[in-house]
Order: sequence, then C-alpha cells, then structure tokens
Amino acid sequence: MRAVYATDLSSAIDTAIESRICLECLGRYGIDEIDLITVTSPNVTTGMPGSDVGERTRKGLNRQREHLEAEGFTVNTHVVRGTPHRRINGLAEQVNADLLIAGSRGQSPLKQRFVGGTIKNLARTAVRPLLVQRIVDGENGLEVANRHLFQRMLYATDFSENAERAFEQFHRTKKATQEATLLHVQPPERRSSGEVVEDAEQRLEALADQLREMGIETETIVRDGAAVDEILATEREVDPTSVLIGGRGRSRLRRLLLGSTSEDVIARAESNVLLVPPARVR
Repeated sequence: MRAVYATDLSSAIDTAIESRICLECLGRYGIDEIDLITVTSPNVTTGMPGSDVGERTRKGLNRQREHLEAEGFTVNTHVVRGTPHRRINGLAEQVNADLLIAGSRGQSPLKQRFVGGTIKNLARTAVRPLLVQRIVDGENGLEVANRHLFQRMLYATDFSENAERAFEQFHRTKKATQEATLLHVQPPERRSSGEVVEDAEQRLEALADQLREMGIETETIVRDGAAVDEILATEREVDPTSVLIGGRGRSRLRRLLLGSTSEDVIARAESNVLLVPPARVR
C-alpha cells in the first residue's frame, strides 16, 4: 500500500518521520511505499543567482527519505510548485495512494494558522483518507502527541453513508488497534425536527460486535448535544490516539458543510484525526 506524505521540511515533520513507533503503525496499516512531497510557492525561483532554496530543499528531502528508507519503506520524492492541497491531491490520484499524511502543530487559536491553511484545504478536498498527525511542544522540544497512531480509536458516526465508509478503516487498522470507542451524538436540532436515530444504541452495538470479532476491545456511547463539542468532550474522557470521522464531500457547495463537524474536529482535537472522504463519483 502507498501513502503520500506532505512535508514542509520543517523540524515538526522531522519529528513525526523520526518516530519509529509512528512508522511501525503505518506499517501495520499496510503502508510499504511512501511518496514524500513538498510544494514550493510559484513565486520562489530556485535558479536565481545566490539562491540556495533548491539545494536546501533537496537536502531536506534526502534527509527525510533516508530515514524512511532505513525503516524499510520504499520512498519516492517530489518537489513541485503550486497550491499545496491541489498538488498533494493531484499526486495522490496519480499514484493511486491509499492514504494522505500531513502534520499539524498545536490546537490554540494562535497556532491554527497552519491548520487553517493547508490542513483545512486538504480536509475539504481530500481524495484519499487523510491522517492529520498532531505534533506538539514537549518539555524537550517538539514531539508527536500520540506515537501509537491507531492503538485507541474514537469513531464518531451519524450512521450516514460517509460514516459507514469511515468505519471500513478498522479493517486497515485492525493490526494496530487495541481499543475503540464508538460514539453517536444526537444534536438538539435533530431531536426537535424528529430526525433522532431511535435505535442508536443497538446500531452502535452491532458495529461494536464486528470490532470485537477482530479482537478489538470496544465500548459504545450515545450523547446529546452539539456534535463537535460532544466529540471533543468524549475525546478528553477516553483519550484516544486518533479520532476517526467521515467527511462530507468536495464540491464547492458541499465544502461549506464540512466546517460544522469534520473541520472543527481537525482544528480542535488534541489527538490525531483520520478523516475519510466519501467515495468519488466518476
């Protein structure tokens, strides 16, 4: 299986790539080939006299490539110009990637600039499942928030087709997942409009039984309230290593719907987020 790994060649991405446990988790997911991609601005001219941008880019990519290769991955490197999320998605389609990976630093409003840019746009337009890997400031410098990427999963579902597609990721992570929490949130607006899922507990238990058959210890939770707030509250309670959630589409009109749940979870969660887009209509 193949992953496209977006890198800005920063120390934050170095931290993620140098985490052996993170890389082992990707291996358990099934990834054995990685395409490292860095996107430069169209306004940057690497061939200008005295410019060392191109050389620094090559050295940075080679450093990360060598580390991944030392861990047993087949690695391809790509330096392209353009809009980051478009070029990353374009490469993912070109190589038929199984997973997109991007690193994100911090959760505070002052630290959401990167989340609000490349990550936000990737979340809205991803053509493959997107793993947003959280990188934080630790006592001894930068560190990954959760090295065991898929060990404890929090799966949020509204029982939609997109959520069902996200649930299929457990078949990919089953070698790495030990515990799972399945969550359904009943928003107040749905309760008032009569759209409440009356058999939510039974439906969650049916999903839980599937995971238990895989050897994954599973619990179910049904909560009332605003979806994002309850997902984040549950995250604080169960301390997952990743939140698994389905996206709602990529068209210009449907992108506006993403911010209500998926985008906010990506921006505010303390753990990693695995976002699964809906199936593409060709």
